[in-house]
Formats: sequence, C-alpha cells, structure tokens
Amino acid sequence: AIALLMLTIVGTAGYGLVAQTNLASAPTVTIIDPYTQEHSMLGYGPQPALEQTNFFIETRDAFVDEGTTFIELDIAAQQLRYFKRGVLLISAEIQSLGKSGSWWSVPAGLYEVEKLDERPYSNMAQVFLPDSIRFGGNYLIHGAPEYPDGTIVPLDNEAGGVRLTKESAAHLYTVLTEGIPVLVHTPPAEIDAFVYQPVVDGVGAPQYLVADVENGTIIATNNLNESVPVASLVKLMTAVVAAEEIDLDTRVRATAPTFVESLIPRLADRRSVSMYSLLQLLLVESSNEAAEVVAAQLGRDSFINLMNAKARKIGMYNSTFTDPSGLDSGNISTVGDLYTLVRYIHEQRSFIFDITDTTRVSTDYVGGEFGELVNFNRVEDIDSFVGGKVGETNAAGQTSISLHELTIQGEERLVVVILLGSAERNKDVQSLLTHVERTFSE
Repeated sequence: AIALLMLTIVGTAGYGLVAQTNLASAPTVTIIDPYTQEHSMLGYGPQPALEQTNFFIETRDAFVDEGTTFIELDIAAQQLRYFKRGVLLISAEIQSLGKSGSWWSVPAGLYEVEKLDERPYSNMAQVFLPDSIRFGGNYLIHGAPEYPDGTIVPLDNEAGGVRLTKESAAHLYTVLTEGIPVLVHTPPAEIDAFVYQPVVDGVGAPQYLVADVENGTIIATNNLNESVPVASLVKLMTAVVAAEEIDLDTRVRATAPTFVESLIPRLADRRSVSMYSLLQLLLVESSNEAAEVVAAQLGRDSFINLMNAKARKIGMYNSTFTDPSGLDSGNISTVGDLYTLVRYIHEQRSFIFDITDTTRVSTDYVGGEFGELVNFNRVEDIDSFVGGKVGETNAAGQTSISLHELTIQGEERLVVVILLGSAERNKDVQSLLTHVERTFSE
C-alpha cells in the first residue's frame, strides 16, 4: 500500500522530430510509470520525474540533439544554462533561491517563459526584481533584488525566486523571448530513515489514515482506497492550482458569485482583492465565494480541468474534482490520495499549510486585507495542531486533514490525521493522536 501511494516516476526519453522553424518547440519525451508501466508524454508543469538525475540528463540531451532553444535550470547544481538551437550560449551560477515552500520555490518540471519585465516590484517581498523572467505562473529568474532606496538585498535574504548576478540576468534578459521552454531539475527529497513499529487501530470514521508526513509511514488506516465525497478538503487542491497557475502577488476583480454562499460572506462590497487574501479566505474560513473567484481567473471549467490534471500528475488516481469549493458531491477522493496531496503540499507548497494555522503564518505572508479571520481548521483542545483543512456537507459528513507535531520515541515528528465520513471529527482526531502517543512513547 505504501509503495502504491509513493509514486516515484522514472522514465526513458523517446526522441521525436520537431519543426525547427519554431525555436520554442521541444522534442517528445516519454515518462514510464514503474508501477503501472503506463506511458505518458512529458508536458508543461511540475514533473517529479525530472528530480531523477538520469532522466533529467536524457531529457536535456534530447533537447540539445533536436536543436531546441531552451533554458536549463539545474537547481541541484546551482547552474543556469541557455541553449540556442542546441548550442550553449550562456552559463551562469545561481546566487540564491526563493524561500523553500514559498510560491517562488521552483519544483522540477518543464515550463515556458511567460513574461519579461525589466523592473517589476513585488508587493509581498517589498523589493524590485530587475530583469525578471517569469515562467510557470509564479516562478521567476532575475538579477539582484533591490530595496526601494536602491540598496541591494543581501544574498542570505530569500526574497524573490532564482537569483543571478546583475550581469548574468541582464545578459539573459536581452536574448530571451516568450514561449521558450524552461527545463528544471531539483534534487529529490532526502530519504527519512525514521521507522515506526507496525500497529493497527480503529476509530469511528469509516475512512481514516494516520501517517508520518516526512518518511511515508502509514501508522493506521481503514478503507485506504475507497473513494467518497470529501467536501471542502477540495480547497487544498484549489490552493495548489492557484499557486502554480496564477500570480499571487496581484489584485483581481472580486465580484461575489451569486450561486454559492459562505458561512462568513466577505466579498459582496468589494471591487478588487489581492490573490493572497483570497487564499487566506479560501483556506482559513473555507470561503466558497473565494474558491469561485479564484477559479474564475482562469475560467471555471479550465481551472477544474487543471485540478484533475494535477491530481493525475502527483498520483491521485482515485480522485475526481467537479468544483473548486467542494460543495458538489461529485468531488471524491480517498484517504490514500489525500495523503499523497498532503505530502506534495508539504514538500512543494508548504506555505499553504502555514496559512491554515493562523498562529504560525510566516511574516512573509502577513498582509491579508480582511483583518483577523475565524479559523475553522483548528482541532479543539489539541495544542499539537500545525495546519490542515476541514469540511462538511450532507454527502461527505465531517471531513478533516490535520497536521500535528508530536514527540515520538524522543523525536519530533510531523503526523497527519485524515478523516472522511466522520460523525465526530474532533473525537476521532483525538482518539488517533492518543493512540499514536501511547503506542510510540518511550
């Protein structure tokens, strides 16, 4: 069961000819799933397969052999290279990277240059990002960030995205055009050697899972792969797609949708709102209005298609999303698939979970425009809570994903409890946490 959950994609490159008249064209590269042996084409977006060095090198070499114009962004080696028609023209050292878990933190994948901006200002980081190259939605390559007074931001400050020297960024900026592929390689996550003793326990919810987030150990589970409605847990996938497809450092029109309601309406009297504030409403107060406004930025149907495509890419094969809020009973998943989503967010977009625990939001992300929000996610009388999401509909019952920091066998561990179809959510969470602490305490 653990092996099925932990989808590690390895692959082989199949090289297909492409038209040389289009400099942005990329060769055909095939990914092979080692568990199902299914073949799929390497598409644009995050691609876990490119974490693996051999597959990345094969893919990069295919681009070179086909005479492709592209950027190679090797995070593992701290190097950026620019190839024009397969010929290396620019090689530059990566000076620093955006904060891990922020929306600027780049996962392995294949992207396109979407926008060139000579000197944009980041409201979130409060700095200028000279010679900025935007790709994959929120990912940036740029020169040394500058404060408004012209002072250069120190290298140990993690503001912005992929930082180059002033000279390298300026050179790259002058030769690029929109649409050029960006091939990104990141090192795979370190293997966590912590091992639990095998134990099984039971709680009232018909589907549940309690597991270690960092090393993949499932401590107890029931009906691991049974697909059922999940209610507002859907909003975690909505947040992932928003973070990877929409510029979160911008403002959007905020016309409140009339076909959904939220427990705490906040958008009726507004004309615009920042995307980051919408994420706060979405995740903290589980705003259905915010979910629909976020989805509308890309077109509702297109956004839902992206949610389902993302689920397939990260290995959520038993999940279907039919709206961005979770109100529809057609939104279904399993505790196993939701565990896959939890681990993806923890590894690639941890700021999403930071938002859900308002006591732990990094100062980088303070600045929402709705004041103090009512946090629906915290579990009553449990101090170990560090993030998560709850939901409830007639079809789904009470649902919950909650992360907890526990001391187990003398070590601090991050544990997730996932419940579907519960009638007593807080009691079930408490029962599972008590089981873990009693079983694994020294």
